[in-house]
Amino acid sequence: MADDVAAPAAASPAASLRTAPAPRASTRGAGAAPGGRRRGAGARWRKRAEIAFFVTPALVLFALFVVWPIVTAVQMSLYRWRGFGPMVDFVGLGNYVSVLTNQVFTDALMHNLIIVVGSIVLQLPLGLAIALLLNRKMWGQGLLRTIIFVPYVLAEVIAGVVWFQMLQPQYGVIDTVLQGIGLSGPPQGFLGTPDLALGTVLIVLTWKYLGLAVILFLAGLQGVPEELYEAAQLDGASWWQVQRRITIPLLGPTMRTWAFLSMIGSLQLFDMVWILTRGGPANATTTMATFLIDQGTRSQNFGIAGAASVVLFVVALVLAVAYQRFVLSRDTRPDDGRAGGTARFPRLPWIARKPEPAQQPDKEGVLA
Repeated sequence: MADDVAAPAAASPAASLRTAPAPRASTRGAGAAPGGRRRGAGARWRKRAEIAFFVTPALVLFALFVVWPIVTAVQMSLYRWRGFGPMVDFVGLGNYVSVLTNQVFTDALMHNLIIVVGSIVLQLPLGLAIALLLNRKMWGQGLLRTIIFVPYVLAEVIAGVVWFQMLQPQYGVIDTVLQGIGLSGPPQGFLGTPDLALGTVLIVLTWKYLGLAVILFLAGLQGVPEELYEAAQLDGASWWQVQRRITIPLLGPTMRTWAFLSMIGSLQLFDMVWILTRGGPANATTTMATFLIDQGTRSQNFGIAGAASVVLFVVALVLAVAYQRFVLSRDTRPDDGRAGGTARFPRLPWIARKPEPAQQPDKEGVLA
């Protein structure tokens, strides 16, 4: 009886080994690995094809309208060429020597730098003051913002013609207003007097582009957290302390970006000056752009014009790279924790707090 019971028990392991199904997971995994790699490679190639499909048109346009004109200007600057026939009179760097030793061009470069500095000095405080004013709740706020921004959206040709008519001597609006209050403008007009022409152009440029600064500053003010203002009010900070220690530091990235755009635009300034003065009188308002256009269209010195355009490109590139390296880099540099705060909430200077009144003990000797 014991043997009958033991026999099936001994045979059950062998039977279970014979009837156990072979594992199939390993075979499925071995067959799926190459397929998975093929699908991953196909997804990567499809992603690359999508990127190429969307980027290629932009690269073609960039090469056609940016790279090719630069290459053509460099080629043109190496020849003495009048604009017709093949370029065969190779002069090398002679055109560059002529441009850099030309008194008119050096004065034009100085005029561009004066406009760069003057635009920032005039438009930065004005734009910031107007933005702070328009950021407050007031009647007609939207209308005032529109009026400030309208000059910027006007075409430079329209704005230049309007100001040219207003600044006409004796019959212009400006001289008429001055005569009405007992004053008189210069005999040759503001644009015809060499000592006043560049300053007059700078004022017109300030009127034209001030709206951009105001709009950018208003957009930057929307990102200043209200909690900081509330904390400053609780600390007893004055309005000027709030602006100086909270608003202006947090508006710094916006102001630096605007200054970069203003600098590049001032270096490339052409249309407004060409409409108002054409670089005159006596080259008092000539810029690098008006110089090269005058050499190319009026004097037919396309080699000189090409050299001047390359010099303009190099000057703008050097200033842009230097500005991004030493000014804009602080806005993109990751916070390492040493300066305190974060990129969105930088560490601000301490706001002077009002001294809290000393606690006085009550009649029982317990502090209130």
